Amino acid sequence: MKKSLIGSAVAALTIVAALVGVAQAQKDKQVIYVSSAQATYKPSPMGGVSMQVLWGDLDKGPHATFTKFDPGYDAGMHTHTNDVSLVVIKGAYLYKDEAGEKRVGPGEFLFVPGGHKHWSGGDKTEGALFYQEGSGKFDLIPAK
Repeated sequence: MKKSLIGSAVAALTIVAALVGVAQAQKDKQVIYVSSAQATYKPSPMGGVSMQVLWGDLDKGPHATFTKFDPGYDAGMHTHTNDVSLVVIKGAYLYKDEAGEKRVGPGEFLFVPGGHKHWSGGDKTEGALFYQEGSGKFDLIPAK
């Protein structure tokens, strides 16, 4: 009898702790609204690229940004450590890898797995504006 009471008490405390954790996590979440047209884009150190961080921290972990490539921007052949997903809003995101070339236009999605060697750039006339999510810290590692 004593063992079942102790077991019940431990189970109850575990459930309460889990509910407190869920409530705390939900409390920290908030609605985020940013218009790509009204965003404040900060130039990237690599030049030809500017970003507005929407959530997360691209220097530390998962994140989302609105990203602009200047017209004719050329990132060269490179990889990223983590997965990158994007949806083009305006212009065209140009992409090349060993399988061929893609012109990713407005309303189109592209997923690039971490470690996948590719080239990317912006349309020569319009550049590109796209929503981008990264599964971890953002980096651009030039290909050898």
